[in-house]
Amino acid sequence: MTAEGFLEGRRLQLARGVLLQCIMGGYPAARFYGSDDGDLALITDPTQIHRLPWSDDPRALAICDADELSGESSNLSTRGQLKKVIARYAARGLAPVVATELEFFVFAPNTDPTQPFRPPVGLDGRREDGQSAFSVSSNNGLRPFFNEVYKCMAALGLPRDTFMHEMGVSQFEINLLHGDPLLLADQTFLFKHLLKEVALKHGLTVVCMAKPLAHTPGSSMHIHQSIVETASGKNVFSDAHGEPTAMFRHFIGGQQAGMADFTALFAPNVNSYQRLCHPYASPNNACWSHDNRAAGLRIPASSPVARRVENRLPGADANPYLAIAASLAAGLHGIENELEPSEAIQGEFAVPDNLALPCTLHAALERLKRSQLARELFGQEFIEGYIASKTMELTSFFDEITPWERRVLAAQA
Repeated sequence: MTAEGFLEGRRLQLARGVLLQCIMGGYPAARFYGSDDGDLALITDPTQIHRLPWSDDPRALAICDADELSGESSNLSTRGQLKKVIARYAARGLAPVVATELEFFVFAPNTDPTQPFRPPVGLDGRREDGQSAFSVSSNNGLRPFFNEVYKCMAALGLPRDTFMHEMGVSQFEINLLHGDPLLLADQTFLFKHLLKEVALKHGLTVVCMAKPLAHTPGSSMHIHQSIVETASGKNVFSDAHGEPTAMFRHFIGGQQAGMADFTALFAPNVNSYQRLCHPYASPNNACWSHDNRAAGLRIPASSPVARRVENRLPGADANPYLAIAASLAAGLHGIENELEPSEAIQGEFAVPDNLALPCTLHAALERLKRSQLARELFGQEFIEGYIASKTMELTSFFDEITPWERRVLAAQA
């Protein structure tokens, strides 16, 4: 909208169905968002109005809540769902603290989707060949791009912890500083938007698919989680002697209880499961461990004050509001019901059947359909609408025949 209209306080309204629009642009049946498809009000969060530093013309972006016209948050809003989870913690005198680690690829423009992505040509005139993981000079060939990314992050107030080259060809990772879950979800969303916009200015393509390249590690969005007492700021996962608490165990127990039901929320696309086929870098299990990256729930080595649980299931393609909401809601479910986790695993291990997760989008949606826990925590309207939208996307995928099928199966008798 115009700056004048925004500053006058003009209300922007949006059809309810837009919150269930699938990635191809279509919509599920109207019964999933109200047969009248009435309006929602977009209410600006005053702390999330940003001048866009990469734009030559004065432009701004405002993150909004999607509220019903009667004033309450829409059940279809993922940002609203996260705010409800945070409020449930607050009612118990608790505040979750999270941090996200986002991985992404920087590619040359890809105008033909039948062709694989390729790394861009760097300042040295060459394309990266996959030997730059964790190198101190690995992004020198993309220095102008990253310099503008850093400047734009500073202009948007996005504090960054570490930036590094990851294991994939032209793959990078940022660790955002820990803080309030809603703020971190907003920052993760803004950062992904910033990446894509700045990349276009530099003739590049940033891809946040879970698995854009074959035979290469995928991109995750690990979520680090702890809980503090609102009054004291004390980490409730550690006691006065620095030992793990019962609440720490119960939080892990809740994560384990919800991970299979919520897999479709953490891994929302067909391509998400290409990443999860690699069991080490992307563990598709609900096991937990002390500092073992093969476990879906990892307890990083840390001091007692920083004791936290890392959920390694979500991919870079996950909705940050929904993934954080689902992970925290599962943990709170464990605390409220005093759920005990399984035994911690270490070293190489076989995943028990009861801790294995769905390995396709179809299986994950079927599990979500049967989940009473998901309906209790997120409401029937949201879960049924989400399933309907994702089912449309899965159907669209199955409407296409892949090059692998033509190459391998066409010659079969």
